[in-house]
Amino acid sequence: MSNPALSPEVRQHWVDKLMDARRTVAMALKAHDSKAEKAARANVDAAKRALGERGPVWWTDDAPDFNRRLVKNTPYADWYAALPSD
Repeated sequence: MSNPALSPEVRQHWVDKLMDARRTVAMALKAHDSKAEKAARANVDAAKRALGERGPVWWTDDAPDFNRRLVKNTPYADWYAALPSD
């Protein structure tokens, strides 16, 4: 989720940059151009950070951030273990 504090104009600017970067990644993959792919992926990362989708948290609820952790290493481990498996 994008940071809701971003103005609509700023958010749209970065969404446009993100979409451009993703298209560039696809073109680089199709062309087997690893250098272009690496640059395009860096642009994807920069746009996601500007949107607040990566990097420091933008919310202020003071809750710990368990993102990018294995569920077994979080307070949700027991809940997850109790879910039915497919």
